[in-house]
Amino acid sequence: MNDNEELRREARKRLKARSGFWSYIGVWGAVSLLLTAIWFIATPGEYFWPVWAIFGMGVAALFVGLDAYGPGRRYHTEADVDAEIERMTGHPISQNPPHRDDPTL
Repeated sequence: MNDNEELRREARKRLKARSGFWSYIGVWGAVSLLLTAIWFIATPGEYFWPVWAIFGMGVAALFVGLDAYGPGRRYHTEADVDAEIERMTGHPISQNPPHRDDPTL
C-alpha cells in the first residue's frame, strides 16, 4: 500500500468517527426526550429519574466526541509505530523496513 492509500484509509476512518458522533448525539437527544415524556406522563412533579440516563449518555457522548474530534486524532507515522514498539519491548527495533501488507500499520 502506498502512502496515498494509507492517508485515504485514515481519512475514511476519521470521517466515519465524526459521522458516528453526530448519530450518537441524535440518539441521545431522542432517548432523552422519550424518557422525559415517560416521566412527565407517569410521575409528573416527582423525582426526575431520567437525569441518570441522560447524564450517563452524556458522559458517553463526551468520549465519543473526544475520539472523533479530540487531540489524539492525528495520522500516525512509521516513526511513531517504531517508537511505540521500542517503548513496549525496551529494545531498539532492527533497521529492517516494516512489512507494508501488515493491516495494523
